[in-house]
Amino acid sequence: MMAPLTLPSAQLRGDRIARLNLMAAAAMLAGAGLLLVLFQWFSLQASLQRSLQIQADMLAPAATVALRQNNPIAAEQVLVPLVAAPHVQQALLYNPYGAPFARFARSGADAAPAAPRTGTQVSFLAGNATILKPLPGGGALLLRTSLAAQYRSLAQFAAFTLLVILCAFGLTVLMVRRTRIAAQHAENHLHYLAHVDPVTQLPNRHEFNDALAYALARADRQDSSVGLLLLDLDNFKVVNDTLGHHCGDQLLKLVSERLVAILRTTDIICRIGGDEFVVIVEPADDSSEMASVARKILAVLAEPFALEGHQLYVSASIGVSLYPFDAQDVATLTRNADTAMYHAKHQGKNRYAVFQPEMELRAQRRLRMEANLRRALQNEELYLHYQPQIDLRSGRIVGVEALIRWNCREMGQLSPAEFIPVAEESGIIVDLGRWVLQSACRQAAVWCKAGLLDSLEHVAVNLSACQARDPGLMDDIRAILHETQLPHGLLELEITEGVLMDNVHANVELMRRLQETGIHLSVDDFGTGYSSMSYLKRLPIDQLKIDRSFVHDLPGEGEAIVTAIIAMAHSLHLKVVAEGVETLQQVEFLRKAGCDNAQGFFFARPMTAAQLTALLLERRDWSTRTSMPA
Repeated sequence: MMAPLTLPSAQLRGDRIARLNLMAAAAMLAGAGLLLVLFQWFSLQASLQRSLQIQADMLAPAATVALRQNNPIAAEQVLVPLVAAPHVQQALLYNPYGAPFARFARSGADAAPAAPRTGTQVSFLAGNATILKPLPGGGALLLRTSLAAQYRSLAQFAAFTLLVILCAFGLTVLMVRRTRIAAQHAENHLHYLAHVDPVTQLPNRHEFNDALAYALARADRQDSSVGLLLLDLDNFKVVNDTLGHHCGDQLLKLVSERLVAILRTTDIICRIGGDEFVVIVEPADDSSEMASVARKILAVLAEPFALEGHQLYVSASIGVSLYPFDAQDVATLTRNADTAMYHAKHQGKNRYAVFQPEMELRAQRRLRMEANLRRALQNEELYLHYQPQIDLRSGRIVGVEALIRWNCREMGQLSPAEFIPVAEESGIIVDLGRWVLQSACRQAAVWCKAGLLDSLEHVAVNLSACQARDPGLMDDIRAILHETQLPHGLLELEITEGVLMDNVHANVELMRRLQETGIHLSVDDFGTGYSSMSYLKRLPIDQLKIDRSFVHDLPGEGEAIVTAIIAMAHSLHLKVVAEGVETLQQVEFLRKAGCDNAQGFFFARPMTAAQLTALLLERRDWSTRTSMPA
């Protein structure tokens, strides 16, 4: 099984972004710290200047008096309080002639400044600041202070700011790391969701596409081949519908475990959606090796699955394609395997098919048919034929079955056996069935108003599996009957035995609602499905139609089966119609066996509404054809 891929480019991109974020955070913190230090320095300078100014203002009045009195001793006494101001290094009092009059110096080495300028002067090289304040009446007072205290304060502030910055950067690193870890976890989880199927833990479709592209590139380098098997479980929907989606998921897990157990470790197994799996085999020597792998898969799936007290039997349809023989790229190789898989499914399921070019032609024809069928509903290319049903005792026409026909403008006349399966697979069958029902009821209403249905018991219309599951079916039937004003008892709906048993409980409820409306119900193709007597007794039906495959073997091998079906139906008070009657011998046997009605080419082929109208006007008696001459 393929290990989940990593995303190195995304991881490297995330690490690079994280480093850039950290560098940007460090630059921002450093810039903020520098601005704070500069702001602190200017604040200290402003504070120092204000302090010197206040000192000068306090000393100026006494100094002015001492100068006026020309009293040096008094002047010296004015400067003595500066001893208590440790930041003041020197003070000088100048007389009006500019000569020093009194002096204070914290150190004898401090010399008087030469020609000081008025105002505040700062000398960073000398490490001091000076203020010269002129005095009223002449003279000036000079104060000089050291910048050492400011430097210490600034250094302490810078150290504290650096500590704060380092702490903030550490927290940023921690947050970025945690954010990166959380982002990595989120990336890993998203990668898991994007590349791994959560039910089976196998690689998903996205991973499959990458793995197959890589395998094809490696095959080109090594001049080898790659095999692709596309596997679709048969009737998996029945498990979901009957046991629930939880059991369906459990079954998918069990299937994936069996596939992993029997295939090589180099084989890549993926679930690409629903009940579809793919296996990439490399190198694949030829189609015979791929066929061997397909048979191995079918064999391992043939064993029953134990699931919540149930034993489930699962089969699969497998399509095989080989690179580079069947395709030259990923999309074509996958499409060809899918085409081969549908070919295997149409051949009866529980088998494999190796892609052949003619399969592609059939697939293209099917696509063309589907596209044309959608247009046919709008372009009036579809029409109905009607086949009479004859009472084997009276020889009267007692019913007709509406049969759809299609003359495609592009593809010509197409058989219902060819286009009905396409309609069912594509979902067009619901609209198609609604059109058939509406058209048949409208025509039957015309015959009824013309008085041509006096002897007829019903007009039969087939009901598909998709229509039976359509929640709007009852509303459609009521609307059509209301529109056409056709008596409800004249409409008969035919449901095949296989469709009926697909979801018994839901279909029984549907048939009860139909019967309550007055509509007749018939089980078509009886004997080809797997209905049991216990279910048959519960079904609110009026009639059984014996499948043509049994009638074909009359008289001969089919006698026992047909006789048993007729006896069983009559014991349940059901009428019996035999379809596919083609010979007088078949008619004679059916009449003697007690069959009620017959339908087939022996009496009449399906015909247009106009032809059947003429036949109904003829009031023909078929009794001469329901018994052999003496």
